[in-house]
Parts: sequence; structure tokens; C-alpha cells
Amino acid sequence: MKILLLAWRRVLRWARAWYNRVRARLLCSLSLRTIERIARAEAALSGIVDARARWAAIERWENGRDVLQLPALNRRDVLSGAHLEKLVDQRLHFGRQLCIDEAWPDLQAVAATLAQRIAALKAHDSTRPVIVAPFHYVSQYANIYVVDELRKALGLQTIGVVSGVPRNLYGDDDAMIPSIDILHTKTDDNRNGLGLRVARSLRRNGVVVLFADVPPYLLALYPMETVDVKLFGRAARIHRGVFRIGAPLDAWLLPFYLRFERGRFGARLCDAIPLAAEDAPQQVADCIAAALADNFARSLVTGHPSMYAFAPVR
Repeated sequence: MKILLLAWRRVLRWARAWYNRVRARLLCSLSLRTIERIARAEAALSGIVDARARWAAIERWENGRDVLQLPALNRRDVLSGAHLEKLVDQRLHFGRQLCIDEAWPDLQAVAATLAQRIAALKAHDSTRPVIVAPFHYVSQYANIYVVDELRKALGLQTIGVVSGVPRNLYGDDDAMIPSIDILHTKTDDNRNGLGLRVARSLRRNGVVVLFADVPPYLLALYPMETVDVKLFGRAARIHRGVFRIGAPLDAWLLPFYLRFERGRFGARLCDAIPLAAEDAPQQVADCIAAALADNFARSLVTGHPSMYAFAPVR
């Protein structure tokens, strides 16, 4: 019996590996425009056969329409957002597995623009570090691709990243992006000394990457520090970490968010924010609100348990 069980497990592992290889090659043969259409088809089909998926999609839609009261939302794009994220993540990761030198000119252009903005900030004052802040839009792997291209444009051997995404979702991340120094991620329990690691990375390279638009959520092990702001004219709270780390270093925060339409990537950059400024949290909140109003359908934090916690005292 034990021998049969071991043999069955081996067959399952082989079948799973075969499926992943076939899926990887299939996705890599498709254009992003086709993948966008598949995401919409998947969203429509899952809404019919899966009640949990249907209500999760409806929650995304109602969050934007009723809670944030955003006008002119494209319902189809909002409902397919989570499916698109997963497919784009897989397409980018599998693409690097099968063809490590595969280039994405749209994302490279975003990185070049960021590098130009950083160069302008450094020309103004070369001693002030810069925290690049991708907001959670379109695809985390697309954001990391931009970060890696930014590293190349800045001539850095490595670049530090504070991420909130579990590692190795679709394979060995370290093998795909060896020059990304993960200072912390979701599956890492070692938060002690994170601020020190970020400060060291900033002093070494002058640039670090931190996703600064995380909604506050009382995690089981690590309650988040938050700061009061106003979002859409209402009392809200955002994460305080980037201000606690960046203000003592007199760092700049450079927020941006990706867009994705008709199979093409793009980006919008916010103005650089001096983190030592008294109104820095509100400036970040204004960027968050502008991004949600402009690109809600591609937001990855839509449906988050707190969604910026619209409460004056909690």
C-alpha cells in the first residue's frame, strides 16, 4: 500500500510539472492583447460557475462604485482585474524561465522615465536618497521587471526591495531576478531591523524600492502603524512605515503606478514627495486617491479587507 501511495505521488508530481511546462509555453506563445481577452473570458465564466469568484468580483465593483464613489468605471475591466493580474504575472515569469533575455519595451520605457526623474532629483541634491514607490497595479511581476530595468539604467549591481508578495509563486524568483535584493516580503517573518536594512540599502545605492500604498490591516503577528489622512474627502488611514524610515534620512518618495490597456503597458508618475515634510502623508494619500480614480480597474488592493480603513478613530 505504501509503495502504491509513493508511486501515485510521483505520478501527480510528474503530471503537475508537465502541466506547468505546457501552460508556460502556451502563455509565452500568446500576445498580451490575447491574454487580456482571456482574462475577461475567465472572469465571465467563473462568475457563472463559481459563486465565491462571482461575489468577489461583485465586491470589487461595488467597492469602487459605492464606497469610493468613482464615476465612469468600466465594469468589465473591474470584474476581470484579478484574472488579468494572475495571467500577466505568469506570462512575465514564465517568459523569463524560457527566454531569460526577453525584453518588454513598454516596461523598459517606464524604467527609463523613472531613471530620468531620479537623475533630476540627484542633480538638485546628490546627498538625498530616493525611495521609489510602485503602487499595487496591474501585476507585481511587471512592477519588479520595471525595478530591475531601473537598476540597470542607474548602473547598480543590486537594488533593495521591500515587497508584500509571497516568494516563488511560479518558480524560483532568485534565479529569475538575481540582482533584486529582497529586504522583506510577505512570507518573511523577520521584520526586526527592517528599517535598518532599508537605511543601509539607501546609503549604499542611494535608491530603494518600497510599495508605499499598502492599506492598513491588523495582521495577526504584526499590527501596522498608520497615520491619519483624508481620502476622497473622508477620514482614512495609510501605512506609516515609509515616513518613519524616510523622514530621518530626508529622502524623496517617487510614487508611480502601472497602466495596462489593449495589451500595452504604461505608467503615471506622481510628483516627488519630500518625506520630511509635515504634509508628506497627505501628499501620498492624494497620489493614492488620484491613482484609484484614474485606474481603479487595475488596482491589486481592490477588495483588501480594510481598503484604507475609512474610519476616523480606528
